Amino acid sequence: MRGAQALQFIRRTVTLGQHLCPAPLTAGTRLEFGSFLQENPNDLVYTHNRKIDELIKSGNLMSAHEVFDGMSVRDVVTYNLLISGHSRNGCSVRAIELYAEMVSHGLRESASTFPSVLSVCGDEWFCREGTQVHCRVVLLGFGCNVFVRSALVGLYASSRFLDVALKLFDEMPERNLAVCNLLLRCFCETGDSNRLFGVYQRMELEGVTENGLTYCYMIRGCSNNRLLCEGKQLHSLVIKSGWNISNIFVANALVDLYSACGDLSGSRRSFNAVPEKDVISWNSIVSVCADYGSVLDSLDLFRKMQFWGKRPSIRSFMSFLNLCSSNSDIQFGKQIHCCVLKMGFDVSSLHVQSALIDMYGKCNEIESSVSVYKSVPYPTLECCNSLMTSLMHCGITKDIIEMFGLMIDEGAGIDEVTLSTVLKALSLSVPASSPSCTLVHCCAIKSGYASDVAVSCSLIDAYSKSGQNDVSRKVFDELDSPNIFCWTSIINGYARNGMGKDCVEMLREMDQKNLIPDEVTILSVLSGCSHSGLVEEGELIFDSLESKYGMSPGRKLYACMVDLLGRAGLVEKAERLLLQAHGDADCIAWSSLLQSCRIHGNKAIGRRAAEVLMDLEPQNFAVYIQVSKFYFEIGDFEMSRRIREIAASKELMREIGYSSVVVKN
Repeated sequence: MRGAQALQFIRRTVTLGQHLCPAPLTAGTRLEFGSFLQENPNDLVYTHNRKIDELIKSGNLMSAHEVFDGMSVRDVVTYNLLISGHSRNGCSVRAIELYAEMVSHGLRESASTFPSVLSVCGDEWFCREGTQVHCRVVLLGFGCNVFVRSALVGLYASSRFLDVALKLFDEMPERNLAVCNLLLRCFCETGDSNRLFGVYQRMELEGVTENGLTYCYMIRGCSNNRLLCEGKQLHSLVIKSGWNISNIFVANALVDLYSACGDLSGSRRSFNAVPEKDVISWNSIVSVCADYGSVLDSLDLFRKMQFWGKRPSIRSFMSFLNLCSSNSDIQFGKQIHCCVLKMGFDVSSLHVQSALIDMYGKCNEIESSVSVYKSVPYPTLECCNSLMTSLMHCGITKDIIEMFGLMIDEGAGIDEVTLSTVLKALSLSVPASSPSCTLVHCCAIKSGYASDVAVSCSLIDAYSKSGQNDVSRKVFDELDSPNIFCWTSIINGYARNGMGKDCVEMLREMDQKNLIPDEVTILSVLSGCSHSGLVEEGELIFDSLESKYGMSPGRKLYACMVDLLGRAGLVEKAERLLLQAHGDADCIAWSSLLQSCRIHGNKAIGRRAAEVLMDLEPQNFAVYIQVSKFYFEIGDFEMSRRIREIAASKELMREIGYSSVVVKN
């Protein structure tokens, strides 16, 4: 009977509770049968939240979600934990979905909600959502919270809305170290040294104490902008505060600073000052020496690094391979390739594989370059671009065009390097194909690279070589702010097609826009004047080089001007110009003058030019042939024969072209 009485008592208690409580029992409420105690729903939510927090901290996000899904009652802390967990694990989409679910359920955000959500919205794909979250911050009155405001600054800084980020930074009631470092990182990455130092000065004025991360960003900013003087001042502050000893990242940043500014000795001193060198320190100094061509030093450091048990990184091998590419040192390149194979970087690093493809191509070992490319498990865009540039270096333009089509078909992707390379290949093909240029142009527009400077210049060059000057000018006119390279490309296109007046007009437009041309631009203009017979215009431009542009004419400009005067029959003026040039007159200029004398029948100047030419290039067989031909054409057969005998006595021979044929059985 005792059990029946107890059951009856429970029923009366529950009934009494229902009469006393205005709200019904929730699903989270349960009755302890043994102790007759009723558990508080808030205590149950708190218990679940603790469990979720423990699972997230242990990295078990899936189990945390299972606990979350099993909860019938959730609060803002529950959602904050899950949002923060997904944010830290890179699950941006799920974090945004959880935040939207929380708001839709009528749960009001806390100050801890917004930093996690805003950190997710810093991704370029969630910029719009970030603006909406900012509106919620203002609506709910969290704008004055220093942590929320810092997260907003980080949001706009990572999204590159720098003016908005600075405005929010200025409006903060107080600025802490974290938000200052956020802006320093942003300006370091964008290369804005003025704003970088502006934030740093405000930190000093407002008494915000720097840490190692602050100095890292400042030093990296100086490295990116080659600010050696400012970098040395920072170095002094770092030594004074002791961060160069206590923080290895600051010490390594100093090594990179001096190397970026071209101070190799300063980089070595900074490296030697590092108390406990880590693998980054060693790889930095090895790559620095390799970048500056100090082969023996870099190899010695490479050996010492391995002796001390430090494993070389991708950066070291990349620097070695770039050195081999620039020097066309195939033997050293093969030795580095062996080290790459030995350490497994041929499989683990596509960057190293791309550098290997490029190295073999620059050393004219195209078969080895293709072999490395074929060994790549899945060719990336970088590897494809390296092979294309290697083929371009070796003059195999047909394969570049075929490879571009293969990349499009297989969905490997394209970028500005791909488009620029294939356009250059098309412009070098004979004859240049206009439909192919149009097809690549369409790909550039569709992929969003049509406005890129390198792609635009290549398009202008390709269209002009195919004779479509109107289209090349249209490409130029569609550029928002064409730089000097774009102007040079369009002028060179006009010069190539004998449109000298357009070249001169484009140079005048550059003057009106206060754009200073370089030597290549002037050469293109003078070449256009030469092919169009615009002698006065060419002389005016040449005579005003120093006064107008601060440019001293070199050998190429003198040769171009001699060609301009010689084509017009003004060989006397061309000779006077060369005599004024002294050391800047080379074999090409005198050869051009001799050719003009041969065409226009000026024997006296031709004889003098022939003597100077043989004095300049006494071992050049082509010079003797040209001089002999000149004397033959003016009727001095004896002198022509004597010149040939001199060449024969010096055992000079014309370089004979040859081709190698490989027969595969």
